[in-house]
Amino acid sequence: MADVAVIIIGAGPSGLATAASLTLSSIPYIILERDDCSVPLWRKHSYDRLHLHLAKKFCQLPGMPFPSSAPKYVPKANFLDYLDSYNANFGIQPLYRRNVEAAEFDSAEKKWRVRARKLDDGEIEEFSGAFLVVATGETAEAYTPVVEGIGGFGGEVMHSTAFKSGKGYEGKNVLVVGSGNSGMEIGLDLALHGAHTSLLIRSPVHVMSREMVNFGLVMSKYFSVGFVDWLMKMVSKLVYGDLTKYGIIKPIEGPMVMKVKYGKYPIIDRGTIDKIKSGQIQVLPTEISSINGNNILFKNGKYYPFDSIIFCTGFKRSTNLWLKGDEYLLNDDGLPKPSYPNHWKGKNGLYCVGLSRRGLHGSNFDAQNVAKDIASQIYKCG
Repeated sequence: MADVAVIIIGAGPSGLATAASLTLSSIPYIILERDDCSVPLWRKHSYDRLHLHLAKKFCQLPGMPFPSSAPKYVPKANFLDYLDSYNANFGIQPLYRRNVEAAEFDSAEKKWRVRARKLDDGEIEEFSGAFLVVATGETAEAYTPVVEGIGGFGGEVMHSTAFKSGKGYEGKNVLVVGSGNSGMEIGLDLALHGAHTSLLIRSPVHVMSREMVNFGLVMSKYFSVGFVDWLMKMVSKLVYGDLTKYGIIKPIEGPMVMKVKYGKYPIIDRGTIDKIKSGQIQVLPTEISSINGNNILFKNGKYYPFDSIIFCTGFKRSTNLWLKGDEYLLNDDGLPKPSYPNHWKGKNGLYCVGLSRRGLHGSNFDAQNVAKDIASQIYKCG
């Protein structure tokens, strides 16, 4: 059994941020990652046109800013270059292809015991550490809803994690299910490549530009959330007009309140709204009832034929399947029970990073807090 001070589970941005923060405090650790690379969601399961939606100053990880040459809104390729440099700079070397099957606190030894299976040969490895950091992220397991008749759909069905580009969809009828930022950007990419695109928007959403969102983040440091929300909604209405006639309904609560309370981000528009207004993208403000062949019946009673369905329906977490004995920190969906900003610390040396629903900025905040807290315990004992 390998023994180390800290065991980090997950080598996404949150795990890397934690590793770097621990390194800066001279605390030894290991990272266990089930995939064969770091940040696999970005490397393998994201679309080509993806950019960081917030300005780079809100997205850098602890101890290393983006290079001055990086654009304000960092594209996918540049972000991966930054993360590769980050790994090299802090000497981060995760143990890859390790699927964690159990993590449990040993009250007698006062250590966490983690059992992981090596996916290449099936061998079981065991690790122990005084501290355990859950850094598996909010986007661990792709979620696709169950829809009646989908097994008999005559076309292509995929989750957004399998979509790369609208190239090859020219002239096809494509339904994009989900109105988050991934759904809106994938819809735009499809339309730009000549697909007949429909967006299924099932709930009210705020629509903002990147500049509006970054302005709101800066303003929130100096003014109340209520005032910032009022200002952002006013500016959004001036820029985009009344979107209800296009099938887009605004929530009652403001964008900053929704982000804080529910972790629900506003739509950051990159051109999708213009395509909706011009009729190049159709909005379907309803839900799927059933599927019959290539025809999809919606709950408003209308049928539409489609060649492809892309589910941009988010993610679930599987932490509850392997984390044993924690009744304080994480709920059944793998999100923190304690409220922000006290969400990152559990009991018996258990922590989480990147689960505050505040993106990369939240991961940065969590990682530094976790490292400081662990350091205070280690060096106090020493």
